[in-house]
Amino acid sequence: MVKKDKRIDFYIAKSASFAQPILKHLRQLVYKADPDIQETVKWGFPHFEHKGIVCSMASFKEHCTFLFWKASLMSDTSNIFKQTANTAMGQLGRLEKLSDLPPDKVLIEYIKEAVQLNKENVKAPLKSSEKKKLKIPEYFLSALKKNKKAIKNFEDFSYSHKKEYVEWITEAKTDATKEKRVATAVEWISEGKGRNWKYVK
Repeated sequence: MVKKDKRIDFYIAKSASFAQPILKHLRQLVYKADPDIQETVKWGFPHFEHKGIVCSMASFKEHCTFLFWKASLMSDTSNIFKQTANTAMGQLGRLEKLSDLPPDKVLIEYIKEAVQLNKENVKAPLKSSEKKKLKIPEYFLSALKKNKKAIKNFEDFSYSHKKEYVEWITEAKTDATKEKRVATAVEWISEGKGRNWKYVK
């Protein structure tokens, strides 16, 4: 039985008028694909889970996005994935109206495939070079550990979310700026917010 999250109802209601029918339709398709999917809000926008995150959607001022979390492992048999697949734009590109979406049947099959990948616990290989690049400063880790919610949320964040925060902090020009960014980061992370949460409605 579908268990709706009221926070997503609120998220859709607060979105721009052009975005509401797109988000409502995507939500319906997710449940047509698999009624056992659970919905939640993470990092400020709607996510759909089944043994892990399957997909997510977000609305912005002039467009919406839809993101498959294991897109790199999916077959993309109907060639609907855009060149924006590795960016925050999502694999379907800019969604400004319902007609920008692939056919319902196609999208449902893609969602089913994404669910199956989670059921089989298939994981995308992480490049060793990526692991080496992400060096979390000890002073940042220390600050996070002083806040139980912050350190837990940070550990649950995706690689990209962690990287965004680390780069933002380490790129600070002065110690004062660095300290201010660390304090802000801990506050935002404790609330489950990604580095760019302000750009997500």
